Amino acid sequence: MMYRRLDDKGDMIMGHGDADYLRDTPLAVAQAVVTRLRLLRGEWFLDLAEGTPYAPAVLGKHTKESYDIVIRERVRETEGVAAITSYESFLDGETRRLTVNLTIDTVYGPTTVQEVM
Repeated sequence: MMYRRLDDKGDMIMGHGDADYLRDTPLAVAQAVVTRLRLLRGEWFLDLAEGTPYAPAVLGKHTKESYDIVIRERVRETEGVAAITSYESFLDGETRRLTVNLTIDTVYGPTTVQEVM
């Protein structure tokens, strides 16, 4: 698996040749998970069915159990993910931010992912 590195702001890193890519590492899979969680359903013009269905499956009047199912499924469908070994989510009602903490087994080894949506 080869994945282009992202900087701290989520932008692609370019101009450093091979150093711009993650290859066959747990970090590559973790970055793929984060990228897939950030993609909104209908946002990619080549495949409007691709993306995380935040509306209506996560945002709005949903329970933790219903949106956790959607997020877990999206993670499990990511290339290189073998299993989710630990999952925790927290919804902050004041800031309206959802934080997801994951530990996943990948085909390259274990890694952790924290994403704030």
